[in-house]
Amino acid sequence: MKKIERIVFATGNKNKVREIEEILSDFEIPIVSMKEAGVDIEIVEDGKSFEENAMIKAKSVWDVTGGLVLSDDSGLVVDALNGEPGIYSARYMGEDTSYHIKNNNIIERLSGVPDEKRTARFVCAVAAVFPDGTQKTVTGIMEGRIGYEESGENGFGYDPIFILPKYEKSTAALSPEEKNAESHRGKALRAIRQEIEKYINR
Repeated sequence: MKKIERIVFATGNKNKVREIEEILSDFEIPIVSMKEAGVDIEIVEDGKSFEENAMIKAKSVWDVTGGLVLSDDSGLVVDALNGEPGIYSARYMGEDTSYHIKNNNIIERLSGVPDEKRTARFVCAVAAVFPDGTQKTVTGIMEGRIGYEESGENGFGYDPIFILPKYEKSTAALSPEEKNAESHRGKALRAIRQEIEKYINR
């Protein structure tokens, strides 16, 4: 049985770290952000998929820290917009553009598009680089559609415009527990957790 002292998560996004800690709350291994691990590097995400970008981030941080490093790359894929914003979700309309502006831009671009053609999904790829250099990537998907206006006070990013059919509410209107049970990130993190447990126990 292998012992892992900590997990370094290759992100500086506080919302994301909080969500990860909630989803993995009963996991015994402490989770630290890049910043908490003392890593301050520029990472160029030039992959062509969520999976490639997640692994680029994980590998870049692992090169500095060793140990177990996780990273995710996630985004919104809107069918009627040919898959936009996709892997460019964080950089869509510029990195410093508020999500309120991004969300309303998507709503405007879908003006006149009926419900059945407003299909969209959140995709999350989580990459792991283990202490021995082994690499693993898993992907979680949450299917839904784009609403007609922002709604809900919880969540972040594109959550206020993403309607989850099971609840007929935006993911920003769900409780953290409801969202984490259904979310793309929750699915991917639970899958990578199984891979970590396999690694520890082998």
